[in-house]
Amino acid sequence: MRQETQLFLSYQTLIDIHCHQYSQVGHMQILSRDAHELSNKADGILPKPQASKHQTEADLLLSAGYFSLGIHPWFIELQNTDTAFQTIASFMHHPRLLAIGECGLDKCIDTALDKQIDIFTQQIKLAQQFGKPMIVHCVRAFSELLQLKKHLAPSQAWIIHGFTGKPPLAEQLLKHGCYLSFGKALLQSGSQASMALLTTPNDRLFLETDAADAAIDTIYTAAAKIRDVDIACLQQQILNNFKRVFMHD
Repeated sequence: MRQETQLFLSYQTLIDIHCHQYSQVGHMQILSRDAHELSNKADGILPKPQASKHQTEADLLLSAGYFSLGIHPWFIELQNTDTAFQTIASFMHHPRLLAIGECGLDKCIDTALDKQIDIFTQQIKLAQQFGKPMIVHCVRAFSELLQLKKHLAPSQAWIIHGFTGKPPLAEQLLKHGCYLSFGKALLQSGSQASMALLTTPNDRLFLETDAADAAIDTIYTAAAKIRDVDIACLQQQILNNFKRVFMHD
């Protein structure tokens, strides 16, 4: 992956840290996949890039993308968890697997929180074992989330995706070493996410599209306007974070 990474880093692009829809355009995506979607075969986990005579090698790298893999709390009941963990483990050495997740805790679903905590804890340990950062989903369970982080003390980065909370919650998460990823909420004028973005340090920031219709360049434009910085500067900051968290530079 190191050789591909150097090629990627020489190419001006935007980074979509978490998405559910593949888009073959000139930016880098981490496509989120759930264990129940996959078998133990790597074929089909990522869409195959379509080459054309106008595409450079860098274009093909970017269009191929990367992925994360985990057990989302919404899908716990859709699968046998032992089988799901076997599936995840079988992909741990895939060259394009960058993270575990999305995974986490959600108090707005029927699955018992104790069961969610058990499944999430196993994924934390898996991420620690294989040295992978985590893409974290959390809804109304931040107290439990931070208790787990304090108790388990993982060294791998946790990226709270789709953050929409108030600045005090952002400050608490940042204090515990989390990264924050912002998405479509930034497009809403005066949103809590916009205020939290202003207080998020450069070195803890990511941007994403998640399942939104908005393109990643639209998210970058909104974030740059809110932070009152040039998009190129914001792009470099997020690229630096990506290298540090996912490529261990």
